Amino acid sequence: MSPLFPPDAAGLGLRRALLDELRAAPAGAFDFLECAPDNWIGVGGRLGEALADLSARHPITCHGLSLSLGGVEPLDDTFLARTRRFLDQHGVRLYSEHLSYCADDGHLYDLMPIPFTEEAVRHVAGRIRHVQDLLGRRIAVENVSYYAAPFQAMDEVDFVTAVLVEADCDLLLDVNNVYVNAINHGYDAHGFLARMPTDRIASYHIAGHYDEAEDLKVDTHGAPVKDAVWDLLDAAYRLHGVRPTLLERDFNFPPMATLLDEVQRIRHAQQAATVATQAAHG
Repeated sequence: MSPLFPPDAAGLGLRRALLDELRAAPAGAFDFLECAPDNWIGVGGRLGEALADLSARHPITCHGLSLSLGGVEPLDDTFLARTRRFLDQHGVRLYSEHLSYCADDGHLYDLMPIPFTEEAVRHVAGRIRHVQDLLGRRIAVENVSYYAAPFQAMDEVDFVTAVLVEADCDLLLDVNNVYVNAINHGYDAHGFLARMPTDRIASYHIAGHYDEAEDLKVDTHGAPVKDAVWDLLDAAYRLHGVRPTLLERDFNFPPMATLLDEVQRIRHAQQAATVATQAAHG
């Protein structure tokens, strides 16, 4: 798979609350920005100008929120056409969505888990292929965090991999989601990572979560990244190689300097993994 950016690119989520600080950030503070097109399509005025300015100066990726790839209602082809125009307008290099569903006779405003079955593989993969056809591009889907586990005839790794193969799409590997799910559902996070298909991984996400209890973690994107998740990112790099990696933060924003310190920590991890790989290969 050809890289969309240099593999050691480190990015930051483009959020409206951060617009002014992102525009004022020093050159090289981050390598790319990621936004949810659902929140920006059709937005004009001051906000639209700020987005246009940022996308002219920085590579942009997009992470969708509302396609409901696992749902049963027809995909919104009008929205997909608008999304395609948005991606083209801003020169978006990677578009991803969640391997979940979020609508059932209206939006549910949450990402709901899909049953891990062969029927669901065929259903979701067909919808992903439809999305790729209408967008005119290959997309990535993200492994999601989930708190209830509907019927599981397959384990999660086999389900995710089967969808990727059937749809012929890529994976956005969310390392924090692996950690959260491993704690909540009692499986080994490193074993899960090891079984992910290396050649399908387009990029990584990393984020903070909330410790509700020792055996219950909530994927909030509202806190600093935990040390155990940084360790898991290091493991992902060792197992699958360095890929463009995004820091997600959606609320409880610290000073920009603190966010940029986390972006720099991604870079340090990428550099360390690259050096280790080079040393291993002489």
